[in-house]
Amino acid sequence: MTILIGGGYFIAQGTLEPVSLATYALYINIFVAPIEVLVEFTEMLQKGYSGFKRFMEVMDTPIDIQDNEDCHDLKNVEGVIDYKHVSFGYDNDKVFDDLNIHIDKGRSVALVGPSGGGKTTICSLLLRFYDVDKGTIEIDGQNIKDLSLKSLRKSIGIVQQDVYLFTGSIKDNIAYGRPGASDDEIIEAAKKAMIHEFIMTLPDQYDTYVGERGTRLSGGQKQRISIARIFLKDPKILILDEATSALDNESERYVQRSLEALSKNRTCITIAHRLSSIRNADEIIVINEEDIKERGTHEELLALNQIYARYYRLQFEGLEDI
Repeated sequence: MTILIGGGYFIAQGTLEPVSLATYALYINIFVAPIEVLVEFTEMLQKGYSGFKRFMEVMDTPIDIQDNEDCHDLKNVEGVIDYKHVSFGYDNDKVFDDLNIHIDKGRSVALVGPSGGGKTTICSLLLRFYDVDKGTIEIDGQNIKDLSLKSLRKSIGIVQQDVYLFTGSIKDNIAYGRPGASDDEIIEAAKKAMIHEFIMTLPDQYDTYVGERGTRLSGGQKQRISIARIFLKDPKILILDEATSALDNESERYVQRSLEALSKNRTCITIAHRLSSIRNADEIIVINEEDIKERGTHEELLALNQIYARYYRLQFEGLEDI
């Protein structure tokens, strides 16, 4: 703009030819364009370098949970779980103290309580995402600290509320549960998860592209694909962490049927706020304020008419004060 105004003034004074102004403006543009590219490149380089440094800091973070030198693989899993006098806390924030839970093989246990009560932490300790401060956690009578992390986590399947699907096909996402599985095994897992019929209606069927985080699928469809993963993995121990809490009623019904089939003949730990999904659990444990407050079957806890009964009435009889 300055060039045009200045050039126009000199042309009006007769000291500059219009052709000279045009030529000068063209030279300026040729000169400035590489400078703009260089500035953009420098900015991109700085951002990229900063991101790379943060990435390397994360990758270089020491891993706190390591295999013991004399660890061994967990084999022939039955699924008996014992929390013996377990205490744990984050820094100075105690989550629970002297926790004792016994789960027989093939049994279903539900954990109920307010957010922040330690339900998810109990499951995270079983997977050794954290190590206990005191006490021991055992699977089939073996301290999980004496087991290799790979074999321990291979023996446990998790269905979470937030399902992560990778960019790729439906078949690839299901196969993530057991890399190297055959097409027939993947299809069988999808049938058990009650998602096969839906997949067959898609244009590319099992080769259908799902997008990052499964953006092309509904919440219920993504959840059933994650359940198909677990069927393919076929673990003896199953953790259901709020698996249906983000679904509408119709999707929840389909997913709940899939979860019931998945839980059959497996040791199952369920974390739930929707009490309708745990009514048939073999034992329900109510956790509140760093401790187990109640435990028993659905009918037994209703008969106690205390914390669990209050939760149940709040959900199914309205929000009146009890």
